[in-house]
Amino acid sequence: MESHQHTHEHVHDNNRPHGHHHDPAEKKRQINRLSRLIGHLEYVKRMIENDEDCSAVLMQIAATRSALNGLGKQIINEHMMHCITHAIEEGDMAAVEEFQEAIQRYL
Repeated sequence: MESHQHTHEHVHDNNRPHGHHHDPAEKKRQINRLSRLIGHLEYVKRMIENDEDCSAVLMQIAATRSALNGLGKQIINEHMMHCITHAIEEGDMAAVEEFQEAIQRYL
């Protein structure tokens, strides 16, 4: 199967666009991971609706939190390896600053 990168531009506060590159295979992995996470959260919701043991519910919440953190790490890594690398090559420091702010909020 041939892989094509999806590219689109973002315009930052300095009115300079920079290309935003996404690997379709990586995007698919992220969407699949998010779909599994959504299913897991729906399971937790059913557990609460069915008055299941609170300890078991908390364990499942911890598992979903861990999965969400893993997805966040995956997105951070992909963004650094592709989008931020391209932004630096293009001299778009606004994109780098925006990403730094996003990381601070994520943490």
